[in-house]
Amino acid sequence: MLFFPYIGALAALGTTALAQEVPVDEARAANIFDSGARHMDIIAKKEATWARQRAAGAMDSTQYKALDYVPCVDGLATAVAGDANNTFRCSNIDLYSFLSHAELGSNGGEGSSSWGWTSPDGREFIAIGQSDGASFAEISKEGKLIYLGRLPQYSTPIVWREIRAYKNYMVIGSEARDHYIQIFDMKKLLDIDPASPVTFDGKADLTGLFTGLPIGRAHNVVVNEANNYAVAVGAQPRDSPCAAGLIFIDLTDVANPTSPGCAGQDGYVHDAQCVVYNGPDSEYVGRDICYGYNEDTLTIYDVTDKTNTNVISRTSYVGASYTHQGWLLDIEWQEFLLMDDEYDEYDKQGPGADGFPVTFIWNVTSLASPLQTGYYKSSAHSVDHNQYVINGFSYQSNYGAGLRVLDVSSIPTDPTGAGVREVGYFDVYPEDDGAPNGGVIDFVGSWSSYAYFKSGFIFVNTIERGGFVVKRTA
Repeated sequence: MLFFPYIGALAALGTTALAQEVPVDEARAANIFDSGARHMDIIAKKEATWARQRAAGAMDSTQYKALDYVPCVDGLATAVAGDANNTFRCSNIDLYSFLSHAELGSNGGEGSSSWGWTSPDGREFIAIGQSDGASFAEISKEGKLIYLGRLPQYSTPIVWREIRAYKNYMVIGSEARDHYIQIFDMKKLLDIDPASPVTFDGKADLTGLFTGLPIGRAHNVVVNEANNYAVAVGAQPRDSPCAAGLIFIDLTDVANPTSPGCAGQDGYVHDAQCVVYNGPDSEYVGRDICYGYNEDTLTIYDVTDKTNTNVISRTSYVGASYTHQGWLLDIEWQEFLLMDDEYDEYDKQGPGADGFPVTFIWNVTSLASPLQTGYYKSSAHSVDHNQYVINGFSYQSNYGAGLRVLDVSSIPTDPTGAGVREVGYFDVYPEDDGAPNGGVIDFVGSWSSYAYFKSGFIFVNTIERGGFVVKRTA
């Protein structure tokens, strides 16, 4: 793939010079991606970083004390005066609450995914991934994080734990062998007294358990609530019958989840978004479509018939280093999507070669022929990880740069990305503020965020510290 050592100079020529879809380089794909070599290399780098963090004591979350409301003033949220590690760079976002992983009931800490649920009467709850299970908390009307209990891991502790909601249930997967997919009823939290948090039984207190994974592990879980199913993606090994692709989980009866089939045509899937299609491609209106983020490609599937799925398109792009995750710009009219590559900053490829994260913009008007029309470059030196688009704003978790919020509402009229603007941020990892360029290219800080609550509160889960509740002021 092309390497651009003078990315800064080229950027001045306009984003379209580097924003380009390209055919898949099959030889490169077979050698680097299909073999699993790139994925294993990234895992090794993450584990090396986290081992250094443990050795330095950064993973001991007991050192991070609870924090209450701290406004963002002149670019800083100063939680503890004179303490650089409790002074957070920010813009248009205030801190409302923070609890460490230890205060959220974890013995191992090391945060990962998170997802929220709102009860019928409007109470807001968050499920928080940690190495030794999932923690549950309520976010009060004042924005205070209130710990309620936890669901231990099903097998062995591991940092990779992904969570999504299906109705009032949390669907929880893990990279640990024999963990399977846990299904937990969030209604169990409604009557808990916070003075007496509950540690649930990791097996007996489940509503359901899906065991149809080759060795019981999955990299991620995805939910299509409209069609009553979940998907386990990246369920190793790659040479299993489903090739670590999309494994569908029928949730019609959550107590007895079953699989109607899988989609392994393009091999390993790292993340995906599955929806009922509504957009300009009339051939697929009403069909069940999955957008797969498949290491070096955006791969689009028609999965309407779970026993007979097909790949509509498989497209790579300039700078593809590790296609990680993405989200549709507008779920109601599916014309564009945003995508992040987790390794281009590290690998110094394409528009991310200078170490400033790239949000790639795709026009998916034709599902058979996606076009990459432009991109947005972050001003924060870091690595991008996960993003979700809500009402014209992309909420991004960019590791050491923390939560970044982009106004992406201009994209339908200007798909080059020239009109995209950052409108807020909250940097949860002040430890790298003094680094060259103001941040590090490493797997530290924020793993995930959840910004769907009607109250406007946003939850940010961090690897080292714990959970932050923040809120935009503009």
